Amino acid sequence: MSKLFGTDGVRGTANISPMTAEMALRIGAAVGRYFRRDGDSVHRVVIGKDTRLSGYMFENALTAGLTSMGMNVLLLGPVPTPAVGLLTRSMRADLGVMISASHNHAHDNGIKFFGPDGFKLSDAVEAEIEALVVDGVDAVPAGEIGRAKRIDDGRFRYVERVKSSFPRQLRLDGLKVVVDCANGAAHRVAPEALWELGATVIPVGTAPNGHNINDGCGSTAPQTAAEAVVAHGADVGICLDGDADRVILLDEKGGIGNGDQFMGLMAARWAAEGRLKGNALVATVMSNLGLERFLQGHGVGLERTGVGDRYVVERMRSGGFNLGGEQSGHIVMTDYATTGDGLMAGLQFLSELIETGKKASEVLHVFDPVPQLLKNVRFAAGQTPLEAGSVKVAIADAEAQLQGNGRLLIRKSGTEPLIRVMAESEDEAVLNASVDQIVAAVEEAVAS
Repeated sequence: MSKLFGTDGVRGTANISPMTAEMALRIGAAVGRYFRRDGDSVHRVVIGKDTRLSGYMFENALTAGLTSMGMNVLLLGPVPTPAVGLLTRSMRADLGVMISASHNHAHDNGIKFFGPDGFKLSDAVEAEIEALVVDGVDAVPAGEIGRAKRIDDGRFRYVERVKSSFPRQLRLDGLKVVVDCANGAAHRVAPEALWELGATVIPVGTAPNGHNINDGCGSTAPQTAAEAVVAHGADVGICLDGDADRVILLDEKGGIGNGDQFMGLMAARWAAEGRLKGNALVATVMSNLGLERFLQGHGVGLERTGVGDRYVVERMRSGGFNLGGEQSGHIVMTDYATTGDGLMAGLQFLSELIETGKKASEVLHVFDPVPQLLKNVRFAAGQTPLEAGSVKVAIADAEAQLQGNGRLLIRKSGTEPLIRVMAESEDEAVLNASVDQIVAAVEEAVAS
C-alpha cells in the first residue's frame, strides 16, 4: 500500500482507494486502537464533517471502526474543521475526526485527525496509525463495543467561541458584510455569528446540496462574492473554503487580499500592541518575499516552514509563537484556536476596520508583493518526474537565472498528484522563463 497520510490527513476521490468505505472502517479501527486508553472505562471521539454527499458514507464507516474498538462516538454533523479541534478539547475527548477535503471539489473527500489537546496529529503519530491500518487490529469483546450519539449543539458552542475571540467592547453595527461559505461546513455558523455581532449580512454559498461545495464560490473562487460586494455596496467580503479553516478577504471594491497581506497586517498590529509572541510570524515557504521584507521593516521576524498549516502550528508550538498561517488563507491564532479558522480571522479583520475607521482597501494591502508565478503539472500514479535528469537540469538552470534576483520552489503537492513550480522575481521576464522551462521539462517527463 502506498503512503496513506498526506500533508493534511488522508485525502482522495470518494469511492476510489484510499477514500473507500472499507478503508475508512480500517482507519477508524486503527485510530481507535491507538487512542484507546487501556484501563480507562470511558473512551470518547467527536466526528465532524462538511457538506459533501460522501460524508454520510465515511461518517458511518468511521463510526463502525471506532465503536468496534470500544470508542463512544459523538457525531457533530456539519461543522467547520476548527470546531472539531475546539470541541475535542472542551468535551474531553480522546480524539477528534473531521471528514472533509477542504477546498477540493465534491468528488473528493478526506479524513483529518485531532489529538485530545485539539491539535492535529504529528507525522510520527500518523505513521504509527498507518502501521496499524496495514497490520490490522483486534476488535474488543462484544460487551465493550462503543455507542454513537448525535450532538445537536456543536455549532452553537462553536459560534459562542468564535464570538469570544472578537473584542468585547466592539460591535459590527453599521458594517455590511458579504460572507461566502462555499456551500460548505460554515453555511450556518458564519452568517449567524456575524449577525449576532451586529453586522448586516449578505450570504453567498449557503445552499449546500451535497455536490456544490467549493463550486464557483468560496476562497478558491472569490469572484462571486466580489460581485456581491460591489452590487450590494458592502464594506467587506469574507470568503471561506469548504471546511472554513481558511479565508480570503475582499475590500469594498471587490479587490482580493490573500493570506500574506492579512498576516502582514496582523503581525504588525500585534507587534505594536505587544501581543506578538516571539516577535515573529510563522509562515510557509510559499509566502511572498514581499511579506518578509515588510515584516523586517517593522522589526518582526519570519519563521518559514514546509507547506501545510499543520507544520505551521508545530513550529508555533515549539517556538512559543501565537500567529502564523499560509498565503492560501489558513490563519492560525493559537490564543483562540488550535488550527486555521477562517471566520475568526475574518472577525479580526473586521475589528481592524472598526478600530481604525478605515476602509478595507486601505488596510488590506500592506505591502507590494514580489511578482510570483505558480504553475502545476499533473502526473500519474507511480510517476516520479522530479527524478528525471532533464528536469534536474532545468531546475539547476532556473536557479542560476534567479540567483540573487528571486527564489524558486519546486514541490509535490501533499493533497493532489501535482508538481507545483513556483518562482519569485522582480524581473518578470526571468520569472516567466524560469518557470516555463521547468514546467516544460516536467510535462515532457510525464508524457514519456
